Amino acid sequence: MITSLRFAATGLAALSLTAACTQPADGDAASPAAGADTQAEFWAALSTHCGKAYAGQLTSEDEADADFVGKAMVMQVRECSDTRIAIPFHIETEPGVWDRSRTWLITKTDAGLRLKHDHRHEDGEEDAVTMYGGDTANAGTASRQEFPVDAESIALFERPEFEGAYCASIVNTWSVEVDPAGSETPTFAYTLTRPIRMARDKGDDGSCEARHMGRTFRVEFDLANEVEAPPAAWGQV
Repeated sequence: MITSLRFAATGLAALSLTAACTQPADGDAASPAAGADTQAEFWAALSTHCGKAYAGQLTSEDEADADFVGKAMVMQVRECSDTRIAIPFHIETEPGVWDRSRTWLITKTDAGLRLKHDHRHEDGEEDAVTMYGGDTANAGTASRQEFPVDAESIALFERPEFEGAYCASIVNTWSVEVDPAGSETPTFAYTLTRPIRMARDKGDDGSCEARHMGRTFRVEFDLANEVEAPPAAWGQV
């Protein structure tokens, strides 16, 4: 059941990022090099956790996430390279039963960083709603990067066969926050938000149209206390 609760469908668009770009003294926009440096620091911080797994929990209070309240959660920075980091996200749906359908994929692009959501069934087959996400639109910070939904994902959410079920997701923004190993109180957080008054719903003709609706989903993980590594996510090695 949990696999049908796509984070894309359940929501989340951008938290306000007050320090997204560093402004030089003359007030001009930050240079691409400055953004690259910031994102390199973020990448390095995340890489300090490569191979390690951590326990976490839901910290947002949206009523739509009632099924996640109190559930055990584990994330692992399982795969690291110079261009890709794979982070499986596991949820215990009932005692001893784990949903291992989700993997967050962060990759480097020529313009910045990209976040995609790899969703699989237990047999390893891809879910109908998978590989959605977005690219960074600004430098972010060394501890937080934000990923507005991209055109490819919007096209996926608007496919006619979904009959408008994912219309709300076309205004999603995801964010990832991480502190490097050795920080005083290191935390990893994944947040999906959707702004009020910018959500979408299915119109009478099947198209997606504006509707007043907001959404927030956030999970946090304690990076100060490593836990036993879980099995591989479904479809991963």
